Amino acid sequence: MDHDPGLTALSALGGFFVLRTGRPPRGTPPTLAEAYAARDADVDREVYANPVIFRVRKVARSVRAPEPRVAASIAHLGLAARLWSVALGAAALYGRVPDLDPRLLRWDADASAPDDLWLTEVRALPAERIGEVVRDGHLLPLAAALRAQLPVSERLLWGNAGSALSGAVRQIDRWAAANGRTEVASRSRALAADLFALPGLAGTLDPVTHRRRSCCLYYRLPGGGLCGDCCFDRPPGARPPHGPRS
Repeated sequence: MDHDPGLTALSALGGFFVLRTGRPPRGTPPTLAEAYAARDADVDREVYANPVIFRVRKVARSVRAPEPRVAASIAHLGLAARLWSVALGAAALYGRVPDLDPRLLRWDADASAPDDLWLTEVRALPAERIGEVVRDGHLLPLAAALRAQLPVSERLLWGNAGSALSGAVRQIDRWAAANGRTEVASRSRALAADLFALPGLAGTLDPVTHRRRSCCLYYRLPGGGLCGDCCFDRPPGARPPHGPRS
């Protein structure tokens, strides 16, 4: 990281790992600290009034979510995936994690997916602090902001966080295998194992199958199905397939 202050190597891992850095231009969106603290009810007035809820409503319109909690889950999963990808990718590649202090990290809630993040100052921290950086610094206040304003369960949100972390590990594994960087995959897996022992994340995934133990509600979208790590074998309410009787 010291030799790559712009964190440019992250982009090779995929779109969810990209992090813009440096001095932001004029009109840059608010920090995530401001987004987590916002409680303005008039969220349709402008994106900066309440970025978290604005994002949920934007997602709801985009995917035609039938109820607010479904859109909240999908919006939360997208941002959690971005945060884990950036932090774990950097820790695996550089052996250090960037300080993603919510006061330094800006988020454009009106951008397209994956979520647009901008780190205004790059400060390296020991990789072992990744749980403090993401879980404590972001997942806790993000969940609090969502649950204070929308009917979404805490268990679902932690399931999203676990699923997003597992997804980041899988993508790093694929990149490392394709590029002969086994040490990168090893660091990623070791850090993830420690993270999955933390409160909230512990028990979110089955340790053998890596399927989650809660549902993100994606199946409730028009035309939605089951995610690859879904806890269900078929969408709730769907009839089982008919097969030959024994």
